[in-house]
Amino acid sequence: MASTEGTEAKAVRRGQVFWGNLSPRSGSEQRGWRPVIVVSNDGFNLASGWRSLIVVPLSRSGAQAQRGPTAVALSAGAGGIGKAGVALCHQVTTLDRTKLGKQIGTLSSDTLAVINRGLRAALDLD
Repeated sequence: MASTEGTEAKAVRRGQVFWGNLSPRSGSEQRGWRPVIVVSNDGFNLASGWRSLIVVPLSRSGAQAQRGPTAVALSAGAGGIGKAGVALCHQVTTLDRTKLGKQIGTLSSDTLAVINRGLRAALDLD
């Protein structure tokens, strides 16, 4: 299980990948300890006292990978993840920063741009 030690005091930035505790959840929502991508604006992420972060959960499910433009494929090594996965932009959610564990890595600007397109599709922002 990932640790939350020291996460509250750390500066968290958009595009970083952390272990996140997505419990409790219900239905088909991603849950448990899994990698999450921070997608909230750094103006919020770096504000002292701002507790919530906006994150996109990752999955390794083949079924999730078939969900269209809101499911962004990530290769092994992207953002420090050990195995290939899928960023589920249609399951974007808020998370209290105390539910973040260890940082895994940071996405490249090119990969973050693809995540942005997935979020725009999920939120109908185009």
